[in-house]
Amino acid sequence: MPTKILEELKGLYVQVIHPPDKEGVALVEHLRRIGCNCEATWPLPTAINPSAAVVLISIERENRDRILRLFRSAQPTDPALLAVVTFEDPSTLQLVLECGALAVIERPIRPFGLLTNLTLARSLWLERRNTGKRIRKLERKLAGNNRTLKAKSILMETQGLSEQDAYESIRKQAMAKRISMDELAAAIINAHELLTFKDLRD
Repeated sequence: MPTKILEELKGLYVQVIHPPDKEGVALVEHLRRIGCNCEATWPLPTAINPSAAVVLISIERENRDRILRLFRSAQPTDPALLAVVTFEDPSTLQLVLECGALAVIERPIRPFGLLTNLTLARSLWLERRNTGKRIRKLERKLAGNNRTLKAKSILMETQGLSEQDAYESIRKQAMAKRISMDELAAAIINAHELLTFKDLRD
């Protein structure tokens, strides 16, 4: 995995949000030597480039509100974020935590520290993304199981079936209609709710 991540750094699209000073120029040059495809951005943009896989941002306390507007509502698909800092005082570190940075690069910029932290941030980002996918898959499965349980209960109540017979009925109907059991369960629930609503109105 680490070797694969290192290989993927070559050609990786990186957005560098940093003043075009000596440190900013050095940062972009180091990234390009690593093989990254860099976009230097300044002043602070109102949005992150959707093509960016990684974002490095200069953490300045006077830009706190604008930085948080950029990153506080981060989504799982958003790029890996690295914070570039000069000081390690509490307010700076608090801002680093609030914006969701996965690694920190200290000024003055050094090639070794940059590569290490870039690799670390990318690795953590990939792990978080994969974990998010697994969680969403489990949530969908749980929701589907709950729908099937509810549909079984409806069939048991309305048709006098046993739990096993209700399950087999859902399974066989789903196969016959060539749809998933979850889809059929949802249809049973919707039909039951419509009929119940109609009965209440009548």
